[in-house]
Amino acid sequence: MAVVYCNHSAVLLSPSTAVSSSLSSSSSSSSSLLQTLRFKSRSVYSKSRVSPVSALSSSPPPPSRSLEALIFDCDGVILESENLHRQAYNDAFSHFDVRCPPSSSESLDWSLEFYDKFQNLVGGGKPKMRWYFKENGWPTSTIFDSPPQSDDDRAKLIDTIQDWKTERYKEIIKSGSVEPRPGVIRLMDEAKAAGKKLAVCSAATKSSVIMCLENLIDIERFQGLDCFLAGNDVKEKKPDPSIYITAAEKLGVSVKDCLVIEDSVIGLQVEYHIFARSSLFLHLQTS
Repeated sequence: MAVVYCNHSAVLLSPSTAVSSSLSSSSSSSSSLLQTLRFKSRSVYSKSRVSPVSALSSSPPPPSRSLEALIFDCDGVILESENLHRQAYNDAFSHFDVRCPPSSSESLDWSLEFYDKFQNLVGGGKPKMRWYFKENGWPTSTIFDSPPQSDDDRAKLIDTIQDWKTERYKEIIKSGSVEPRPGVIRLMDEAKAAGKKLAVCSAATKSSVIMCLENLIDIERFQGLDCFLAGNDVKEKKPDPSIYITAAEKLGVSVKDCLVIEDSVIGLQVEYHIFARSSLFLHLQTS
């Protein structure tokens, strides 16, 4: 099956497109919901690479394929969260006076421009710090006066910073200043009403995602999800497809019948694995 890369700031998707065709068995309300989403095809890939074509002119999926489940990423899809994560990381770096490289005169601060690219390069909080420190030198901090040398000390450094960052991120979400992206709640409600299964899969820390969902989509909707998985629930982070494969198994549906809604390059790189070759991905990219 094809993998579709999309940009939400473009043309209005009509019921005759490939995506809505896969919902042909849905109620009229779910059909109207799809008309509210804006997508523009970037390119379509099949098992062997082909030239980019428009999703609006591509052939619909075979009649035997029906959409059974929607699987949402959380950060960047349910909420615009990347800058909130960046803020929480920088607050943690300041709190522990993390200096990277060690010769730096000030605590580490990830700029908006840097983080916008970085979050598409490395997925997950701990892998981000490990990658950055490995590339730029392990830092000094109030946790360790000198750069940690052993694997255990480096793991302790990252775990301590990540734990503090997670609590800071929760404080930001609970402040009441953060709202879900427009249309997300309606999409969930109408898909559920149409009999589709719903899942949320996030590479973030489980406690952080639970708090985020309970505050943004409310506790009742969160508890009504058919499946919820966080980074703690699988061994490998995206672009490894484990989290989506596990979700499909827990939902009791074929990967061929899942629609995955992603926003990042990391998420879309799952395309290189078997799962995405038999599933449909929508890429929501903010401008």
